[in-house]
Amino acid sequence: MIRSQWYEDYELGASRDSFGRTITETDIVMHAGQTGDFYPHHMDAEWCKQQDFGQRIAHGTLIFSVAVGMTATEMNPEAFSYGYDRLRFVKPVFIGDTIKVRVTVHEKKDHPKRSGFGIVSERCEVFNQHGATVLVCDHLLMVRKRAV
Repeated sequence: MIRSQWYEDYELGASRDSFGRTITETDIVMHAGQTGDFYPHHMDAEWCKQQDFGQRIAHGTLIFSVAVGMTATEMNPEAFSYGYDRLRFVKPVFIGDTIKVRVTVHEKKDHPKRSGFGIVSERCEVFNQHGATVLVCDHLLMVRKRAV
């Protein structure tokens, strides 16, 4: 869906929730192949049985990537991604866990160098099927202001 939303249209506290997405062994194997991260915490089931979590965990970067994709439901031609801040992997995600994402507009400010733009910060919170927070980050959007 394409929907123009100007800087002035973003409301603090406005939020949206994604559908769920179950993380599979294939997701982990594919991510390891794409990134070269074959760390045993992700790949070695027998070794993981001897560790604190007792099972393989998904790469934090996999969960971040999937979560970002889950929030990309609308195209706003007046905005683009300016980056991510405060990325934290709060709890592990295991094979078979289902994640959901909540995005909440939590800050707006003028762009320091480009008067025709503002920065909108969206807090992205990723939850597992038990409602536990597994990842948090802030997505910064550079958004065009309405012409005055």
